[in-house]
Order: sequence, then C-alpha cells, then structure tokens
Amino acid sequence: MFSIPSPWPDFFVAVDQGLTSAVELHCVGGFVLTAVYKLPRTTGDLDYISITPQYLASPLEELAGVASPLAKKYRVYIQSAGGITDYPEDYEIRVQVLPLELSKLTLKTLDPYDIVLSKLARNSPKDRWDVQFLSSQLGMEFHILYERWEKEMKPWIANAERHETTLNVVWKPYFKP
Repeated sequence: MFSIPSPWPDFFVAVDQGLTSAVELHCVGGFVLTAVYKLPRTTGDLDYISITPQYLASPLEELAGVASPLAKKYRVYIQSAGGITDYPEDYEIRVQVLPLELSKLTLKTLDPYDIVLSKLARNSPKDRWDVQFLSSQLGMEFHILYERWEKEMKPWIANAERHETTLNVVWKPYFKP
C-alpha cells in the first residue's frame, strides 16, 4: 500500500481543493525519494520539472509555493525545478503516477534511473548518497543507467566528459554490474 508521510497528504488535499482545473506535475528530488522509495530523510519541498497545462504554473505557485498560505500552514511547498535539473530526453514515457486519489492534482514521478541521471550535473554529497541509496534499495544495474546516459543525455548535455567521469568513477561502484 502506498503512503506518504505527514503533512503531505493533507497538503495535497488542500492544493487539490484550491485548483480551478486539472494539473499534472512531473516530480523529481527528495520528495520522490522519501515518498516512493522510503529514503530515510525528510523534505519540505516537492520539485517538479514539468507542469501541464503550463499556464497554471503561476497560479500553482500562488496556491502552494514557498510563500503561500498553504506552505505556511503545512510547512511544505511545491516548486519548479525547471532549468535547474537535467534529465533524460525520453523520461516522459517512463513516468509513474502516484496513487493519491485526488480530483485535480496528478503527480507523476521519474523512474529510478531517470532520477539518478537528474542528479548527475549537481553531484553533491547528498546526491551521491541518494544515488547509492536508490541503487542498493532497488538493485539497479549500471549498464541500464549508462545506456540511458549515452542515448538520452550525453549528446546534448554540457560538460559531458565530466559527467562521464562521475558515472564511471564515482557512481559505478554503487550499481550491480
């Protein structure tokens, strides 16, 4: 059974009730790791890389963003990670819907390999710990990660050589061969 930690369920219900029409978010980051994969860490934000329809980005920010009344009440918020995070080109065909049973708000999460690749550019100690946690928790295989990198990110990403080194030297030991 899927469950997410408090105060997120109540926050999502309040957001859902405050929306004027349906909104779909493609989510990444700490919220996905804690809610879906049970990473033992808390987070106060839900990062998304895509919103549909796009014209609802500002109203959503007003309703549930960092300075909103809902954020002050529940001490969590929703924010765009667009422009900050790189992710595989075809991630959308692999997103997974969170079963929240809301009428207007739909949250979709990147699959684990896409989440890992979204952490590649920043590669902070926290990101490395997240990658190690996900890989060990799910028994992820390096060849799948690397194939996705080669096909869906390497051709267009800046600093590809540096990221290739991160993959092969730093992250590879976390994965099954």
